[in-house]
Amino acid sequence: MPKMKTHKGAAKRFKKTGSGKVSTTKAWRGHNRHKKSATRWRRVNGKKTLTGGNEKRMNRLLGN
Repeated sequence: MPKMKTHKGAAKRFKKTGSGKVSTTKAWRGHNRHKKSATRWRRVNGKKTLTGGNEKRMNRLLGN
């Protein structure tokens, strides 16, 4: 059976951490920051870790 190819769209959006988890940046962080309240901005601050079926699917797409 041939090797699985990495899904390049997923590889640009998701990264494997050192412990093997899948991390990604939260949504709504792109532009127009002045329109968003401080509360909303704190809510989408930083990264998040995928869990459950989403993590399993990303592992398959990333070829891990």
